[in-house]
Amino acid sequence: MDYNKLLNRKPIITDLNLIKDFIKGKRILVTGGAGSIGSEIVRQLVNFNASSVTVFDNAEASMFHLEQEISRSNPKSHIKYVIGDVRDKYRLEEVFESFKPNVVFHAAAYKHVPMMEANPIEAIKTNVLGTKNVADISFMNEVDKFVMVSTDKAVNPTNIMGATKRIAELYTQFLETKSATNFIVTRFGNVLGSEGSVVPTFIKQIKRGGPVSVTHKEVIRYFMTIPEACQLVLQASVLGKGGEVFLFDMGEPVSIEHLAINLIKHFKSDAKIEHIGLRPGEKLYEELLCDGENMVKTKDKNIMKLNHINYDFKTLIPKIEKLSKIRSNDFYKILLLMKSIVPAFKR
Repeated sequence: MDYNKLLNRKPIITDLNLIKDFIKGKRILVTGGAGSIGSEIVRQLVNFNASSVTVFDNAEASMFHLEQEISRSNPKSHIKYVIGDVRDKYRLEEVFESFKPNVVFHAAAYKHVPMMEANPIEAIKTNVLGTKNVADISFMNEVDKFVMVSTDKAVNPTNIMGATKRIAELYTQFLETKSATNFIVTRFGNVLGSEGSVVPTFIKQIKRGGPVSVTHKEVIRYFMTIPEACQLVLQASVLGKGGEVFLFDMGEPVSIEHLAINLIKHFKSDAKIEHIGLRPGEKLYEELLCDGENMVKTKDKNIMKLNHINYDFKTLIPKIEKLSKIRSNDFYKILLLMKSIVPAFKR
């Protein structure tokens, strides 16, 4: 279905020529390259004449399907498919040594809020330590640009997933202060149609005859389509000079209740809506700015840049080191340490 019709706004269009000029001739690495965001970045990169694109992911089946798709649509594309995990520093070092990327798009992450509430150690290993691995190796290899895909759930987080993404943002900003590599963060809301997201879930429930599970009548979220989000990530890589957090104009937030109603109407279903209550760590609404952040316009009307905030980076590294040594899902211990890194964490 046409997801744009669910947004009540015109699709976001960005200047593809600027992206093409930037990408042309570059060696690109995309982590999480078989996921919803990563794979769409790869699809778009194929059209921009990159020298090479390396897709890095630990999801074997998803990687296989992406390889089959692109081999049919772009048989002459210079793409390498590499199985590996961002938690594995030695594997990453091999990849950087073999493919020597100029630009890294870091999309690998765990993103499902309730799942990460139940498995906080895994969120830390991938979202914090995995990001640290990719960022450190990018720094050591003097990559031109490192672009991290973040989330609005990192803003004043109320859940483990959001807090881990905020810590990852802070770490990349720390590296920017000591590196020739330009470290850039892109932050946006929910992506329509991504794996496990609300619209595909609602559609499955509607096709089963219902009920359609809405957490709360008043829940609202910011949404973008996958192609919109990826075009803006690519555009941010062009605009970024290092140290920025880019925020995308996602229009007005969408009521999840109205989204469910519209989908039920679209499929001419008589499925009923069931309110199941907010899940652990969920907010009624998402925020766009952390405390102390202010938006500044960029040359692209769809992208805003956030001012730098003051943060004592001297305390960040030893606390991340402590996080890396936690071996059990001791929620209280993890919570206290993460709150000391991200004081705005409200869990």
